[in-house]
Amino acid sequence: MDSTQYTIARSEVSVLATNKVIRNTYTLLAMTLLFSALTAGLSMAFNLPHPGLLLTLVGYFGLLFLTTKLRNSVWGLVSIFALTGFMGLTLGPIINLYLTKFTNGTELVMMAMGGTGLIFLGLSGYALSTRKDFSFLGGFLMVGILVGFLAGLGAVFFQLPGLALAVSSMFVLLMAGLILYQTSELIHGGETNYIMATITLYVTIYNLFTSLLHLLGVFGGDE
Repeated sequence: MDSTQYTIARSEVSVLATNKVIRNTYTLLAMTLLFSALTAGLSMAFNLPHPGLLLTLVGYFGLLFLTTKLRNSVWGLVSIFALTGFMGLTLGPIINLYLTKFTNGTELVMMAMGGTGLIFLGLSGYALSTRKDFSFLGGFLMVGILVGFLAGLGAVFFQLPGLALAVSSMFVLLMAGLILYQTSELIHGGETNYIMATITLYVTIYNLFTSLLHLLGVFGGDE
């Protein structure tokens, strides 16, 4: 085999490997979203209380650390379902709050779900079809998410509704950028582990939904 044939063969293998990672990522993402919806529904049905910010953060980062450690084994699949199931449990009480607090709560929740779906599918489809490289967003997104996270904690602890509103608006933009970035990483081989890619996309969808729900509640909620 000459050098040209070898290069072509390597390129074909690389494309097949990339397509497999993308396929596995979106399959696992769909499964984790369904499982998360199930745990959220159970949480709503049993009217479970929200575990609180501290327990939510401990549970999320603890399970995230575990999943990261196990990402190359079958136990990584178990831990990612534990993580997304736990996040679903925390989401149920939030949805219940909107359903009971606002007379148009059902409409707000459905609009947030629809908006999340449209943004995710639209941006993912754009990145997949154009195959543009959005890796340049990585540094900006990392800093932005860290600032937004710290600002969100400040808004909760100091009870600053204006800051909380700004953080939600900021997170909608950051999550949109993260969808483009992570999809681009999958396409161009920057992310080769479908479990880690699934976590990123799941967290993106979770934050996008809760941020949109907050914004809709503030600007369109009827108490």
